[in-house]
Parts: sequence; structure tokens; C-alpha cells
Amino acid sequence: MTVLVLHTDVGVEIEAEQADPPGRTLAAAVLAHPHPKMGGDRHAPVPDRLFSELPAAGVAVLRFDFRGAGGSSGGFGGGGPEAADVRAALERLHDHTGLPVWLVGWSFGADVSLLVDTPAVAGWVCVTPPLALDGIDGIAGADERPKVLLVAEHDQFCAPRAAERRVEGWSATEVRVVAGADHFLAGALTRITQQVEEVVLPTGEP
Repeated sequence: MTVLVLHTDVGVEIEAEQADPPGRTLAAAVLAHPHPKMGGDRHAPVPDRLFSELPAAGVAVLRFDFRGAGGSSGGFGGGGPEAADVRAALERLHDHTGLPVWLVGWSFGADVSLLVDTPAVAGWVCVTPPLALDGIDGIAGADERPKVLLVAEHDQFCAPRAAERRVEGWSATEVRVVAGADHFLAGALTRITQQVEEVVLPTGEP
């Protein structure tokens, strides 16, 4: 594991960690955490589990603290400014691996990731996304790259039927229901990890 300080295009310093596979790197993923104002940081359960387990499957991962969270500078920006934090992480991992990078966000982190559509993005995996930020329809919704939404069956903020209605008309978008789970995914982290691996790993790889 490597601890990093990333610099956004507006001078905010973002604290991050990167982990590489022990063997060949098959894919790359940036992990974005839940809402900083609700206690979210890069050590939240979903990014923590993915950061721990994806490298063994061949996925290089980078997790970071949004501005104002953990060891990062700056203050909470409401979602839009945080897209610069995702871009800084994306650029670092893309430069390091030479691969297109999947943006894998949980909750608030999923919504913010949907605001980033630079050429280095391979696609998006959105774990229990609220789908509440302005701008995501015009950015991710119109993009032809794959978007997989992992929506908890009993999500308190955006349940499966609401998510399906919300993304109706989006390009290359699939909603997968995480049975029996709610927004916080207690007891469902193994299934989330399996789903993420299935999406981000190249076809034919384990």
C-alpha cells in the first residue's frame, strides 16, 4: 500500500492510498466514499472492503478522502466541487497503470463519480447511489460507457423502482438489485465485492 497526497486543479490536497495487485494488473478502480457530513471517509465499509480485496483479483485500487474529510484539505463543497477530487484520483491511477479506470462510488461517492466523464474513465459502478446531485443526467446519463447501479432492495434513499425510473433513458445503464440489503449494506459486502469484480474485470478473467 502506498500513501499519497494528490493535488486537485484548484489546489486542494487530497489524502489517498493506492494498492496494486501482487501479480498482473487486469483493471483499475478509484473508490469514492459516502457523505463526509455523515461520517464518510475512505475507511467506510464499502471502500475499505474493496480496497482490501480487489488487488488479489488483479485490480489496482486507489481510495481517497474527499476535501474536508480525513486528512484532506479544504471544506465540503456540496458535491460538484468534489468531482475535482475524483478527477485527481482518476488521473493518478490512470497514469500509474496505463489502463482506463472504473469509478466505483458508494452513496454520495457514487453520485459525485457520475459527474466525472474524462476519457480515462472505463465506466461507473454506483453502489446504492441516491441519484440526487444536479448534473448527473447530462453527464453520465448521456455517456455510452457502461454504468452499473447496485441498488439495495430496501434502500432508504433510492429504492430499486425509484432508481429505475430515475435512470430511464440513460445510455448503457443497468440496475442490479442487492437482495435483502438496505442503503448501508450490512451483511452484503461480500456480494458487493463479487459484483464489482464481475463488472470491472475483463471478460474471461477470474
